[in-house]
Amino acid sequence: MALPSTLHHFDVRLSNVDRGVEQDLSVKVARHPSETAERLWLRLLAFCWQWEESLAFGPGICEPEEPDLVALGADGSTRTLLVRVGRPELARVEKDCARGGGARVAVLFESPRRLEAFLTEARAGRPERIAAAELAAVPEEILRPLARVEERRVKLGLTLADDHLYLDLGKETLDGALIRGRP
Repeated sequence: MALPSTLHHFDVRLSNVDRGVEQDLSVKVARHPSETAERLWLRLLAFCWQWEESLAFGPGICEPEEPDLVALGADGSTRTLLVRVGRPELARVEKDCARGGGARVAVLFESPRRLEAFLTEARAGRPERIAAAELAAVPEEILRPLARVEERRVKLGLTLADDHLYLDLGKETLDGALIRGRP
């Protein structure tokens, strides 16, 4: 019998200065039994980084072809934003950019090293295929401490300003710059 997913509740006070967003969010994220804590947090950070009203979590690890986050247009069926996290394959990001139907594509990598490896692979092929994608990586000094948070209900403040993340977890504060990448 397969193990069930674990539901995590995040109460987020989001302030994205660059995009003019001030929002209190109550986010429920299902963690697949094979998903690491780092990836769970990476999905939450990507959700906050790209937040818009219609953004929702995708099917996750169970459906690797599908993006981790998807935003739909006013008609409820047109995809306007596709977000992948962690270590996505270059071919999947290229496919997202090609078939997106005008949707924005964003990728949040688990480390600057992984971002650089992805860019090296892209530059060796046809980098123009992912030129429209927004690429960034979370520094390990932010992701590692977040992965140690064991509570399933977490309150946090997250501020993004000039591509810099500030996280307030009550008893701990973290900050670091998002690392950007271009093919």
